[in-house]
Amino acid sequence: MARVSLVVYLAAGLFGLSAVVLLRRPRTAVRDPLTLSTCVAIVLGSLVFVCSAPLTLAAVNRLTGVPNFGAPLTYGMLCAYSCSLLILLIHWRGGPRAQVRRMVLRSIAAYVPLIAAIVVLFALGDARTERLTDLDTYYANTPYLREMILLYLIGHSAATVTMCTLCVKWSREVTGLLRSGLRLILAGSLLDVLGFQLTKYTAVAARWTGHDLDALSTQVAPPMASLGALLCSAGFVLPRLLPAVLAQVRDLRDYRRLGPLWSRVRFVSTAPKPPSAWWQLPQARLHWREVSIHDALLGLAPYFDDLVREQALAAARDEGRGAHQARIAAEAAMLADAARRAAARQEPLRTPSGYRLHATEVSGTGGLVELAQALVRPAADGAVTDKTVRTSHG
Repeated sequence: MARVSLVVYLAAGLFGLSAVVLLRRPRTAVRDPLTLSTCVAIVLGSLVFVCSAPLTLAAVNRLTGVPNFGAPLTYGMLCAYSCSLLILLIHWRGGPRAQVRRMVLRSIAAYVPLIAAIVVLFALGDARTERLTDLDTYYANTPYLREMILLYLIGHSAATVTMCTLCVKWSREVTGLLRSGLRLILAGSLLDVLGFQLTKYTAVAARWTGHDLDALSTQVAPPMASLGALLCSAGFVLPRLLPAVLAQVRDLRDYRRLGPLWSRVRFVSTAPKPPSAWWQLPQARLHWREVSIHDALLGLAPYFDDLVREQALAAARDEGRGAHQARIAAEAAMLADAARRAAARQEPLRTPSGYRLHATEVSGTGGLVELAQALVRPAADGAVTDKTVRTSHG
């Protein structure tokens, strides 16, 4: 019993973690019906797992003093979860606000009486013997409890079959991450239908005919339900989080690629350094480095030597580089020369260049990254830079 509960609690924790990630900005999330409905569905799914764990069932029964009180609690929670999935799909699909609201109310109107009926049937039935893992099959032939078990299974089946149908239909109309998310939801729903619901129906029907297939209900169904729920959770979260994650990965890559440029000009920058923290997102780190580099470039502008740039440009063209690559190489040579002279505390040029770097003419970090990479190109660039410096200042 403890092992089964541990597996279920772990699934609940992983399931609920995705809601925590989605709610990283609570005020924004609450105002977004899609995010809010996603989090509600995930939280309810986690509660279903927690309530269905044998240890939780035993604790609930003990606290209430009612044998098997955890059963209607779990079944009612499962029906609420099924309803929340339908509401989530309605918000995900979108449409006119009035239509969405009407469909949401219809879903609620269908499942609230279902939950009430489960509670009433449990109260009418005779469930004196506590069953923590096999209640569905143990009471499969008991009046009222038999109907309660069928009712919660049918309610859950209706929601998951509807999800499968809608996912198949919508996946033909969308592309990219949204299609991938729908396919994950479809896979999770099918796993729930085949691995959880079908095994439950089979085990209960076997009891009706005098056979014992309880292992399907007690050993096969729970892990299949857990895996299906996790797949559904991934499908709901993937289209919402993956773009942001990929953006942070790109920002981290650009942050590192700007390293050579930053190490060359950081002594010039006067931009205030923000408080460092290990949890700071790459986007914030990149923004600060970009601002600091631009500040440093402004400080080095009086040292820009057009002669160095023109000679490096000619050398790059002689090597067969295209116009843009030759320009970047020439700017890198001019910047390296300016940084050396500034570091040596030499006087700026009497006649400032007035030249604008490509990196300062374009938005984003692309231009700075190109300049940074040009600074670490093969030694041929360094030779050109040294030659031009000796020619212009020797």
